[in-house]
Formats: sequence, structure tokens, C-alpha cells
Amino acid sequence: MASASQLSLVASGGPAAPALPFNIEAEKALLGALLIENRLLEDVTLKLDEVHFYEPLHGRIYSQIKRLIDLNMLANPVTLRPLFEADPALGEVGGPAYLLRLTEDPGVLLAARDCARQIYDLALLRALVRVGTDLVSSATNTSEEVAPLKQIEAAEEALYQVAETGDVSGATQPFAAAAAKAVDMAARAMKSGGHLSGLTTGLTGLNGKIGGLHNSDLVIIAGRPAMGKTALATNIAFSTALRFVQDFRDGVSPSSGAPVAFFSLEMSADQLANRILAEQSGINSENLRMGKITQADFNDLARAAENLHDLPLLIDDTPALSIAALRTRARRLKRQKKIGLIVVDYLQLLQGTARNASENRVNEISEITRGLKTLAKELNLPVIALSQLSRQVENREDKRPQLSDLRESGTIEQDADIVLFVFREEYYHETKKPEDGSEKFQAWLEKADRIRGRAEVIVSKQRHGATGIVPLMFAKEFTRFSDPAEGDWSGDYS
Repeated sequence: MASASQLSLVASGGPAAPALPFNIEAEKALLGALLIENRLLEDVTLKLDEVHFYEPLHGRIYSQIKRLIDLNMLANPVTLRPLFEADPALGEVGGPAYLLRLTEDPGVLLAARDCARQIYDLALLRALVRVGTDLVSSATNTSEEVAPLKQIEAAEEALYQVAETGDVSGATQPFAAAAAKAVDMAARAMKSGGHLSGLTTGLTGLNGKIGGLHNSDLVIIAGRPAMGKTALATNIAFSTALRFVQDFRDGVSPSSGAPVAFFSLEMSADQLANRILAEQSGINSENLRMGKITQADFNDLARAAENLHDLPLLIDDTPALSIAALRTRARRLKRQKKIGLIVVDYLQLLQGTARNASENRVNEISEITRGLKTLAKELNLPVIALSQLSRQVENREDKRPQLSDLRESGTIEQDADIVLFVFREEYYHETKKPEDGSEKFQAWLEKADRIRGRAEVIVSKQRHGATGIVPLMFAKEFTRFSDPAEGDWSGDYS
């Protein structure tokens, strides 16, 4: 940080407005250094952009220097001159001669990196001043509806943007930047074998269908009770976190895994851990919960727990969270733990912030799903939210879920990028067991043997690709989904 003598303070917006920090001399020094030696731009490793300069003219000069260097052209006062002949601001400070004066002191070459850091830091301070000014203005304005929680949420979002991205202007970006991200995603999919462009789900079939979990997507996993939707979400969360650890050890970057935040509003943290340990140790989850295990089982359990000691799977089992509180905690985890995936089990247990939310559940669910989608975009990561289904599924002969079966389905279906339904025909077949010895019993028994352990993930909505059914296997005793082996899904069981 510069000394007090190096910084200039200027009041903006009247005598009561806070002063904005800036350093014009640092901006001049950086521009002069870059014009003298273009290769110094490689040392400016910060996300320094035009908007970070306090003087707009300096920002435009910096932008043109970067553009010329990117085109493998020389950037100096001579090559810049025709680009600024019509710029009135340059005329006010002496015209093209101003560009020459920037290069008069060769000593600026030694301070380029420090000047860049200070310009960036002062831009963030100005952004903080603006956030604080807006917060004070909105908090003291009682002419409209008083909504302190919404104001806090807006202030947290603004502060997160400043802290995480250094964003001090609007949220627009040029098409070239967006296209570069799309190309990177395609390259990632190609290197993974042609099917995985996002985070892994741990299931080859599901990865192949949806391409993995993509940043800014809201993924809904829905199903009737006992279908295994929590088990599927837990399996995905574990696989994503484990892949991150494995890739980190192997030096693979970018990884198809990531640290995971699991917000469990229904189950406690130890219950979730019990499921994961049962899967990894090969011990029946019910026996593990009841303590019906041998010493050998216990040794396997301890070994599994030790192997997963550093697993970046963070569990928050706070009950009755509001969507605003969840977003606040998620931002903190993103900043502190660098999470790359959020799982919410389940969205109907979240609470809205509206005062009359309990009077209109549909509006409350709308606020929650919009909040989850906004969170996915803001933090640039996938959010998986589990959802219940209405009972109308049970009234149909074909129990496979449809989009209309989602509770308060309109907004969930609208806001979701991907909707996955978990379906196990085995569960419904067991409820239709006829009497032993009857004519239908043998046919029922044959079908039960054929469909044992089979499960389906029905991709009912996908913005990025086709819908369809992904066949899986489900080991109920270990609450574990897996890809089917050859022959597991052979034959017709309709």
C-alpha cells in the first residue's frame, strides 16, 4: 500500500459523500513502463482491466496497449497516437504529447508490478466505498417497504463480488471471453474421453448422458420416498470430493472433482457419514447403525474412516435454514474452502424470507428455486437440490415420475437446468406380492428376480442435451448406486 503522501483523496457527490481513494501517479507510472517495455505486461499477473483505473483516459490507454500486444504489435506513443486522435480527454491534457510524457522517466520500469497491485487494490477500495454508500442509502430510505433481510442479502452479494472477482463495474463480458470458456469446456470433455465436461457424478452412464455437473446449473433430483434420491445425491457428492483428492495427488488440473458443501436439512451429519462409511467399508448400513458388526467389520470401518480423513466434503445439518441463510453460508464456504458443488437435501425443507410465505407455499417455493439458481450463477458452480414428488404418482399404473409430479412443479421445472427422477420398480413390485402357491406367485417371483437391484435415473429435462433413461444398479444394504455390469440389464421386465 502506498504512503499517505502518495495517495490523493477526492470527495464525490457532495460534502457528505465519502472520499474515494486513487493514485494518478501510479497509473501514469504503469502506463509509462508498459509503453517503454511491452514485455512487462506479462508481469502484471493481476486481473487488471480498464475499469480498475480511476482516470477513464488511463483505462482506455491501458486497454489499447493490451490489445496491440495481443495482436503481436508494438505498443508505444507512436502506434497509440492514431487510436486517440479523436479522444477529447487526451486533447485536454496536451494531446499526443501526453503519451510521450508518460515514457520520460525510465525509472518507472522498476515499479510496474507494484503500481499494478496498487491500482487494483485502490479500485477494490473504491468498490467497497460504493457498496457501503449504497447500503447506508438503502438502510436510511424508509420511503419504500422496509426489508432489512433483503438489504443484507444484497449487500452480502455485492461484497462477495468485490472479494471474489474484483468486479467493480457491470456484469457484462465480451463474447470472446464467453467463447473461450466454451472452448475450454469442449477441450475438457475431449480429454476425458468425450463425455465429461463438468464435475463427475461418479457414474459413467450418468456422466455420458448429461456430461457431468456444469457450473451455474441447478440440478433437481426428485423421487418418491424409498426411491434412493438422498443416496444418489450422497454418492455424487462423495464421488466429486474423492475425485478432487485423487486429481490433486496426481497433479491433474483442471480436476473433474471439487470440494463439496452438503446442506442436509433432513438427516444429521453423522447419519450421512454413516451412509458413506457403509458404502466404502462394505458393511450393511442398518447393521452399522444398530451396532451389529464384528470386530473385522469394525476394523474395515476404521480403515475406511482413516482413508477418508481428508475428504473435502463439508456437511451442514442446521435444520429449517432459510434460503437467505443458505446463500450466506455458501458464499462463505466458497471463499474459505473453495467449494465447487453444493447439495441441498431437500428444497421443500428450506424456508423463504417473505412474511406471508406460510400463506402461499407456491410463492415460497418459487423464491427458493430462484434463489438456488441465482446462487449457482453467482458462485459459478452446480447446485443439486433434492425434491419431493406429489402422491399422484401412486395413482398411476406406470409409477415412473413425470415433470408434472414435482410438488409446486411450475417454478421448479422452470428454474431447473436438469431434472433427474430416481425410480426403482423393485420397490413397487414388492408391494404387489401375491399369496404363496397362487398361479401369479411364480410369475411374480421370476420378475422379482429379474429386476432385483435395478434402478433408473430418468433425465426428464436437460437444457444442454437430450432426455432419456440411464440404467443403474442399487445396493440397498449399502445405499450405493453403481453402473450396471454386462448382463445386469439384459432381458425385458415390463
